[in-house]
Amino acid sequence: MSKIVWKPGAVFAPVPPALISCGDLEHPNLMTAAWTGIVNTHPPMTYVSIRPQRYSYELIMQNKEFAVNLTPASLIKAADFCGVRSGRDLDKWEACGLTPAEASEIAAPLVAECPLALECRVREIIPLGSHHMFLAEIIALDVEETLINQEGSLCLEKAGLAAYAHGKYFALGAQLGTFGFSVRKRKKKSKTGKDGNGKYPRKK
Repeated sequence: MSKIVWKPGAVFAPVPPALISCGDLEHPNLMTAAWTGIVNTHPPMTYVSIRPQRYSYELIMQNKEFAVNLTPASLIKAADFCGVRSGRDLDKWEACGLTPAEASEIAAPLVAECPLALECRVREIIPLGSHHMFLAEIIALDVEETLINQEGSLCLEKAGLAAYAHGKYFALGAQLGTFGFSVRKRKKKSKTGKDGNGKYPRKK
């Protein structure tokens, strides 16, 4: 596969069009950020990179807290709106029909309509150039009850999350596998012809 070399650029995809909520319940704000992700497991940590000129930057600097709300495909119009309009000019919650909900551990609100939210407390602010990175510890998760099965496991694939790739929004497509499937050993058939679960394989 032949490739053409370009100058360095901020191109990476797909990424989440996450709704970042900040401020507090009296003065809440929303912005959309694709530059967010997981950076550590123990303790669980995430980040969001924001230009210092943004209104949300000011609010996060005040109390050093924010929430990352995962966006389902049903809210992609709201996510786009919150990414191109400023909270200095209007109430984006009201404009998008979204509800600020009280978080369990932080002053910043959650987006009630999002299926999962990460409550975050800033541990370090790293100036990088055009953006400053808010490196934060995830101190609580707020999960929609319908995404938890009877065994208590999270079924995030049921949330209908959206993705963002180079200026375009997408709904997640077909499942291609599960973690570790490439090295997982297949169950061997027994001498009776049954598989490892004690069942006869169906004929195709």
